[in-house]
Amino acid sequence: MEKITEKILLEKCSPKTNKLEQIKTLNLSKMGLKLQDLPVQLLSRLKSLERWDLSGNGLQEFPKNLELPALRYLDLSDNQMENVTTLESLSNLEEIKMEDNFYITVSDNYKMMVLLPKLKVYNGKDITATATHVRSVYSSALMTRIAVVWEKSFSLPDDFSKEKMSALENRFVNTACQQVKYGPNSVSAFTKWRVEILAKEYLRSLIEPKEDPDSPESTNTKENTAQVSTPVKRKQTESTPDTDISMTPRKKLCADLPDAHVEDSPRKSSRLHHLQRQTDTVRISPRKRNQPPSTPTRGQTTAGTLKRSLKEPGNDTKQKEDLKASQQLQKDANLLLKTCSKTQPVCLKPLHVLQCHSRQDSSEDFSTQLWACAFQPVPDSSGSAGGSRLVATCGGESLCVIDCETGMVMKKYKVPGEEFFSLAWSTVLMSRGNNASAQHCSILAAGGKRGVVKLIHPRNNVAYGEFKASRKSLSVLRFNHQQGNLLFTGSYDSKIVMWDIGGVDSHYNFKVVQLLVLEMSDTPLHICLPLTSPSMHLLAASEDGLHCYNTQLCANNTAKSRSKEMEITFPIYNKKDKDYRTVDGLSFLNDDIVASKNCSHGFIYLWSWSRTKAQRPDEKNRTVRAVVLAELQWANTEIPYLALNTCPGRAYIVCGDDKGKLWTYHVTNLQTNKPIQPTEVLEWPTPVRNGLGQMEGPSVNNVAMDPELRYLVALSDKNMVIVWKREE
Repeated sequence: MEKITEKILLEKCSPKTNKLEQIKTLNLSKMGLKLQDLPVQLLSRLKSLERWDLSGNGLQEFPKNLELPALRYLDLSDNQMENVTTLESLSNLEEIKMEDNFYITVSDNYKMMVLLPKLKVYNGKDITATATHVRSVYSSALMTRIAVVWEKSFSLPDDFSKEKMSALENRFVNTACQQVKYGPNSVSAFTKWRVEILAKEYLRSLIEPKEDPDSPESTNTKENTAQVSTPVKRKQTESTPDTDISMTPRKKLCADLPDAHVEDSPRKSSRLHHLQRQTDTVRISPRKRNQPPSTPTRGQTTAGTLKRSLKEPGNDTKQKEDLKASQQLQKDANLLLKTCSKTQPVCLKPLHVLQCHSRQDSSEDFSTQLWACAFQPVPDSSGSAGGSRLVATCGGESLCVIDCETGMVMKKYKVPGEEFFSLAWSTVLMSRGNNASAQHCSILAAGGKRGVVKLIHPRNNVAYGEFKASRKSLSVLRFNHQQGNLLFTGSYDSKIVMWDIGGVDSHYNFKVVQLLVLEMSDTPLHICLPLTSPSMHLLAASEDGLHCYNTQLCANNTAKSRSKEMEITFPIYNKKDKDYRTVDGLSFLNDDIVASKNCSHGFIYLWSWSRTKAQRPDEKNRTVRAVVLAELQWANTEIPYLALNTCPGRAYIVCGDDKGKLWTYHVTNLQTNKPIQPTEVLEWPTPVRNGLGQMEGPSVNNVAMDPELRYLVALSDKNMVIVWKREE
């Protein structure tokens, strides 16, 4: 046996060189080497080493803290390896061989997948999928259980002394290792090892949160050293779900996608601001309390607003000018509608009713509320998106991708302990390496209670990444439809953040950069981007009204935090005895016409974006009055958060109500003298309760239409997805 020296390294390398720093391949196999024969100081000079063969030796572990930045391949076959944690310093290692190491267990294999973040090939086999599962899913489940242990039995001391924190860490880590159980017995050693690491990280996150001055998460340190919270999105209706109902027809669910990493919020925060104003009782589900109907009558609302305003005392000449301008505006709007709409309304028939978001796949779950749905854009060769029959839905702890034609759940993605509130599709570039051209691929982003954005590639059944977008819950996500890498996230800390998530490579590596923070006065409920200029402005709907922001990025992008450019108000705001400011529905009908809904108004407003934007904001409070083109008659209800949606290609607007009805509007002509009646009100399809009767219609929380309006999908507050299909 020879001790490793510089001379031996130069003899065993290829191609031949006289400098250690230039060695790229090294063969030290079958030399009977042990740990003490590998000098770290000497081997650390191998900065260019890419492939290293150490097979057929007597190594029990790898030299600690030996950093070889270029090493991609390592062969440790036929050794006596027992401790794999010493491999952690090889952060760029992509392939390793560990065959014929008698003491290596399944737990050791799992440890290597966590310790070596770029490891893809193990003993000649591709382990990318398994490694992603171990790094993300397994850690996610363990972190959730660790958080439960903390919340149940521990709290931070008043005095953060070194002695007290050390004792607390020991007690917490030991308790977590004893109580957290997950996975098969064959990997129990890995589970205990991983729990110990994650428990220390969790406690450290409570004491030493990472602060980024440009991050939406950056807040006062004292304010955020309170307790862990479980944010609530909205309040629940007081109606009690019927637990004896079994949906018909039942749909077969496909295999679930792997869970993504769950990261518990490290702090407790106060209850959400808008819930504090309503009640002191915490409710798990986000509906407001039912109130006596007090929707204003037609005379009290904005119906005929323009007509009434013209009758107010004033100059006759000015009134004539206003009338002429309004008539021209209506003519322009009607012309714009006719150029993008079909002449005949569509006929929609119910096709499927699904219960795919049930907790524990129970058919008795009628309490999980569903919040967001969107059709997958299908990119062509240029990256522009077309129609699809695949729709994504979210609610509770799961996200589903459904084939509207067959009613099959094609993918299901679950995160225990999460509650998803929003999702969004986008198209990004995926590089393929080997000088191959990049291709467009559809990805899905989802977020909710945990404040974490999950990134999913449904086609390949991969939950490939995540990032922490806020310390509080995420209320809404929206991609820029012209630049698919730009994502907006709205959260319960009253902020909207603009991110660049970039593209992905063939190994799902990606990078997220924060670009802009928009400061709001309340939680954003909807984010809307103009169809023709999505990189110029952003409309944000909230309980405090409708606000407009300038989102153009400067060359150096130095001003990363911005306040609103203006607030868009409606005539009914002048009514003093009621708070009508909540805007809980928002969508563009075409390039200029916006459809918006204010809670309790009983109408959907159609207004001109260009004419409204062209006004000069009030210098004191920066407000402008929406240039209302028409009003659509809607339901008399006080239930909030019943979102509307539009289908620009068909000039359609759809909004559900609290009785399970869908109000559809085929808007081809605008009129200001009276509200426009719905084209059709779709009735609840009344599924059967195991032959015992029909189920009453629930509140319809959200709707989505594909670009050609072949399918209409609605989500309810009783864990039901309803699919309608267009009949030719």
